Amino acid sequence: MIVVRARVLGFCAGVRRAVDMARSAALAEPDRPVFTLGPLVHNARAVASLAEHGVKVLGEDSLDARLAGSVLVIRSHGARAETAERAKELGATVLDATCPRVVASQRRAADFAARGWSVVLVGDKGHGEMVAVASRAPGAAVISTAAEAEALELAGPIGVIAQTTIKKEEYEAILEVLSRRHAVVEAADSICPATLERQGALGELLRRVEAVVVVGGKDSANTGRLYRSAVEAGLPAWHVEGAAELPPEAFRFERVGLTAGASTPDEVVDEVAEALARGKA
Repeated sequence: MIVVRARVLGFCAGVRRAVDMARSAALAEPDRPVFTLGPLVHNARAVASLAEHGVKVLGEDSLDARLAGSVLVIRSHGARAETAERAKELGATVLDATCPRVVASQRRAADFAARGWSVVLVGDKGHGEMVAVASRAPGAAVISTAAEAEALELAGPIGVIAQTTIKKEEYEAILEVLSRRHAVVEAADSICPATLERQGALGELLRRVEAVVVVGGKDSANTGRLYRSAVEAGLPAWHVEGAAELPPEAFRFERVGLTAGASTPDEVVDEVAEALARGKA
């Protein structure tokens, strides 16, 4: 079997930065508790690796006495507006690993709200990034489909911000609806280039292979979108978190493409590539 890797795949700069910050904090003071508020990234293997270095995960609503004297790392998705101050009040040192592009979306949401505009966020409801951005614009609507855009009843000018990992085509479809129904719509250019690069690289890959394996966490939004794009292209495709999940049928092709979400560690990508090359998980 020939394994063809996508031109761009795996950890993006924002995720790598967050992981490095958490690991460095744990190594710098081994006796000091280091927490992340929710999983640092949407990848079980990456979270397990951090746990081996002493980085523990707190539930996103678990700001309590355990934080006294600890280090709290705010993950790349960001956190609610009040989180950092509350953590400091409880005695934690806060390391903000929020992706700079997510920070830009937070600021844009706050600006729209301060101007009295209606704010529409386009992305996955309940996703950490969307929750964090929405906290900067109370009352913001979070939608994910053009049908939901059709159903919105909003007054006045509208500011629109996309989740950084959404597909460009999904965002554009929703903007078309909002622009048709409302007189003033200002859309933020908030999709991360890393997302666009991975989607573009997947498009190139699909033309060169017979099947595709997408590696990444099952709860990773950008990995899921890569997988759906491969399925929509009509090729056999599988979404796996590691080599152990590769199905027997994945080994029946001569040329298999390999891509990975932005929260997938390099070593996991390599593991899957090696399993495909040797013909067994």
